[in-house]
Amino acid sequence: MPSQRFAPPSEVPGLAARRIAADIVDGVLHKHRTLDDQLDGSGAHPGLKTLADRDRALMRRLVATVLRRLGTLGHVLSRLLDKGIPSEAPRAQSALLIGAAQILWMDVPDHAAVDLSVRLVQSDRRAARYAGLVNAVLRRCAREGTALVEEVAAQSLDLPPWLLARWSAHYGEATAREMARALGHEPSLDLTVKSDATQWASRLHGETLPTGTVRMLLHGSVTMLPGFAEGQWWVQDAAAALPARLFGDVKGKSIADLCAAPGGKTAQLAHAGAHVTAIDRSPARVARLRENLARLSLQAETVVADAVEWAGPAEGFDGILVDAPCTSTGTIRRHPDVAWLRQESDVTAMTVLQQRLLRKSVTLLKPGGTLIYCTCSLEPEEGEQAVATLLAAEPALRRVPIEAPEVAGLSEILTPEGDLRTLPSHLPNADPKLGGLDGFFAARLVKS
Repeated sequence: MPSQRFAPPSEVPGLAARRIAADIVDGVLHKHRTLDDQLDGSGAHPGLKTLADRDRALMRRLVATVLRRLGTLGHVLSRLLDKGIPSEAPRAQSALLIGAAQILWMDVPDHAAVDLSVRLVQSDRRAARYAGLVNAVLRRCAREGTALVEEVAAQSLDLPPWLLARWSAHYGEATAREMARALGHEPSLDLTVKSDATQWASRLHGETLPTGTVRMLLHGSVTMLPGFAEGQWWVQDAAAALPARLFGDVKGKSIADLCAAPGGKTAQLAHAGAHVTAIDRSPARVARLRENLARLSLQAETVVADAVEWAGPAEGFDGILVDAPCTSTGTIRRHPDVAWLRQESDVTAMTVLQQRLLRKSVTLLKPGGTLIYCTCSLEPEEGEQAVATLLAAEPALRRVPIEAPEVAGLSEILTPEGDLRTLPSHLPNADPKLGGLDGFFAARLVKS
């Protein structure tokens, strides 16, 4: 008897990607797990290993689109549902979110988006009884959803209210809404190249930004791009590539990168000729940093330690880079889960750790040495106010303002005090996917 008779039926194409996407959305919204934890490392979703590259890319886009447009999706679905999204069946909720996201913002036929969402709930014991509801709501979404999106387009619903209120207070309401609009678009891939950015931009069908970063739209896996295996470039947002350059010429100097993993800034400093000591408290993250340096054929001393407790060499360092742990609100365009996992109370908790790191860094710095402090946060407490607090407590430090020529003439990314402050709405482009920057703050201080 042929064995094929007992083979399980093949699954509908695309269903596995949507099932995993639903699991990961549930993980963020109901279990407060980050995307990074669910997509990589020991905690990664077990189903990822079975997905083809194309389905893996689809899954990532599904998750990112849902999280990037979560507020607007909630509005649309609330208008299409009489009693709201069923709270006792998370799979019904995620199926509705994923289905609506495909209908409204992705290049997926409406009938496929509806059918696969219905199959998602049918395969879940708790949610199966909502299959008819999901079918009806998503069919209505295909007819009425675009108009429902347009009626709230100016309301910035895709940011938590506490975050929009903070940004409006600090940057002004108009700028805050520009930032919110920029976060609604899938971002480009930014690369820091070892040399000849123009040539690599041509090879990778991208463009060179004024700062020297190569920016492109990614189609497929990063590891398959020309130059990856040869270690000719590494992935790094254009804003994240700026702080390490603020040291100036580092050739032959000793630089400590106190929160180094995954290693983009360590790689920049090592490539520029510095003797880099890269410190991070996570063994797994330091292992990844070492892998990245090996691929790039770059050298740095790596240390697994809590930087606050680390003794360091008696002679100190010529430079210290503190890319401090923070709320990461500047990275929402690339990590849309951050908006929904962070709470306003996290800001205060982070500022305590940042001050401890800064005070420690002063003790590790030689007289005349340079301290670069940066965070990927848009919250002033973690940037401008953190530096003001440090300067008030450490009379041996003084600010050395950053000049526009050091950042390719982009004076709009400098504050009146001479610090760096990039916003998601900076570097606009006619194609929104090719515009924008991560939100970064950086200040340059020198020890007398």
